[in-house]
Amino acid sequence: MLAAAMLGQSGPSAASDATLLPEITVTARGYEADTIATPQSVEILAPANAPSAAAPVGGLFRGEPGLAVQSDGAWGQNPVLRGLKKESIVILVDGVRVNSAQPQGAIASFLDLGLLDRVEVVKGPTSVLYGSGALGGAVNLITPEPVFSDAPAQSTRFSVGGSSADQALSGAALYRYSSPHHGLVIGGAARDADDYRSPDGRVPRTGYSSDSLLARYAFAWSTETTLKLNLQRHEDRDVWYPGSARTGGQPGGAGIPPMLGTVTLRSPRQTRELAEIGLDHEVLGGTLSGTIYRQEVYRQIRAWSDVLNRDYVRNDVTFATDGARLGYLRPVGEIHLLNVGAEFWRMTGDPERYIDQPPAFEQDNTVRRSPFRNGEIETAGFFVQDEILLGATTLVAGLRFDRTRGDADQKGFGPAPQTTGLGKTDNTLSWSLGAIHAFSDTLNPYVNLGSAYRAADMRERFEDSARGDGFFHVGNPQLDPERSTSLEIGLKGTSGVFDYRLAAFYTRIDDYIAGRITGENHPGSGLPIKRTENLDRVVIRGLEGALAMPVGAFVADATFTWLRADNRQDDEPLAETPPPELRFGFGQPAERGFYWRAQTRLVARQDRVATKFTNGGEDETSGFATADLNLGWNFGSAGALKQASLDLNLTNLFDRRYHEHLTQGVSGQEILAPGRSIAAQFTGRF
Repeated sequence: MLAAAMLGQSGPSAASDATLLPEITVTARGYEADTIATPQSVEILAPANAPSAAAPVGGLFRGEPGLAVQSDGAWGQNPVLRGLKKESIVILVDGVRVNSAQPQGAIASFLDLGLLDRVEVVKGPTSVLYGSGALGGAVNLITPEPVFSDAPAQSTRFSVGGSSADQALSGAALYRYSSPHHGLVIGGAARDADDYRSPDGRVPRTGYSSDSLLARYAFAWSTETTLKLNLQRHEDRDVWYPGSARTGGQPGGAGIPPMLGTVTLRSPRQTRELAEIGLDHEVLGGTLSGTIYRQEVYRQIRAWSDVLNRDYVRNDVTFATDGARLGYLRPVGEIHLLNVGAEFWRMTGDPERYIDQPPAFEQDNTVRRSPFRNGEIETAGFFVQDEILLGATTLVAGLRFDRTRGDADQKGFGPAPQTTGLGKTDNTLSWSLGAIHAFSDTLNPYVNLGSAYRAADMRERFEDSARGDGFFHVGNPQLDPERSTSLEIGLKGTSGVFDYRLAAFYTRIDDYIAGRITGENHPGSGLPIKRTENLDRVVIRGLEGALAMPVGAFVADATFTWLRADNRQDDEPLAETPPPELRFGFGQPAERGFYWRAQTRLVARQDRVATKFTNGGEDETSGFATADLNLGWNFGSAGALKQASLDLNLTNLFDRRYHEHLTQGVSGQEILAPGRSIAAQFTGRF
């Protein structure tokens, strides 16, 4: 975030002379690189800039160039990159992909902001480094890394906060220890949020609670070898998805029997657990890095009936991913930096679902009605990437081959489930070629051309079940992967006090995976059938940019995003495309003492909606404008604290009534965004 780097919306990032520090990314190329010298659009998001003490990670994306958020509630906020949603981007935690086939919610929310160091967002095709799903890009949630020091040293940082709209409380603490041979990071965070207030009053079922634990350790075995350990656990409780609410017998009722009243999906409990062991070894003039990991995402998904006053659908599932990565980074001669690697992961899922049956809907946990049984997807990939320095020009070229296989024991349930023809293997080739030329620090034009792919997920392959859009969805195990071709042309630069980025992009996705209305009805439920198929083509094009610069003792910043996306098969706009928007900010930094920043976000009307594809389920949304104000005080050292700051964030100052275009819900009944709120946070370090 440009403004954060110059101004600092929180105490720890403020600077008295508005000096812009270099931004380093490890996600764009797979190793540390300056974002200015990277021939691709990259955003670095600071957790301190979250709008609320209990905001999930998705809250950082609003207003940033090329980024948006798709939400079905306060917790379920999915990042959207250049119009591509959760299925078409890769979410990583410390470089480890998070796999889940979730119907609701956001896998990016399975980590507390209080334990994050930063969020790196690489926009555009990144399948060369991250494989399947990276059509729109990659989002890497990065926690503090253990480091070594010449002499033993330790430090602790902590934060406590609260906000008024959701009556939230949050807290986080991170302890760091370093010595010549040991590096340790231990952290914990928790938050509790009530139903938030909109301009129309409290929005029911938007509260939740969560906690996170983090332990990272590094051991310098020798000057050439380092061992690493990364353990994480996150748990959410009482999460509801109000955007999923449907009322039986009413328009948009999704075929729900009227005697159930309003039905809403919820997650009483869900967890993410990661265990990763790694090794770095200096050999033959390069660095060999390897990791093995297991990550489990456990979710309870329930369908709550307001009439029955209980859940009538109960679904428990663990998506477990076992994986390994191996990479070798080595300079070759004076102009090449070679990065070669291999990756393997295997994801399994076996949902256990029980559905109470009409007419009495008596609770029944004896007959299992799972949408599929023992599904698995595994991928093995090999890649090579070369960074070539030709004077003031840097070329980055990459190539990757993946073999992806999906299979399941059973598709559907009932008297005649499908048990054969469920396996499919795909071979895919991804590539990228980027070039950036440094005429000066302030003038760095670049171009990037690449191809990425997305293999079908478990639900698209194997799930046969009713969904909240009013259709009975039939999976297709023989789906071909989506394949994208993207071109990005951009310009970026920095002078040390100002920074700008500008990019134009074009993406074509072939064999786009989506549900196709068949005109048939499901014999059991009577719902119309949508069969998952490869469609013709989707085309997305857009412009985005950002600027931050000093104005006397102040700092001004601005961002903009413009997107146009089309579904060529249905000859209509692509469903749920973010509208154009602008953001302007102005403030005054301070290394010590008082600092402030005000911003306004202007979002255009979205009248380009998909009527055929959504069967009338996407409505136009009005434009809106919001204003926010950040006030803070940097205390510097205070007593036992080496650094302390107090932040006040005032959001939606004028209590505007609006909802984002990507808010899920029955057309015309989407939940409103939070109203005016004050969030306070105290941060300290000792």
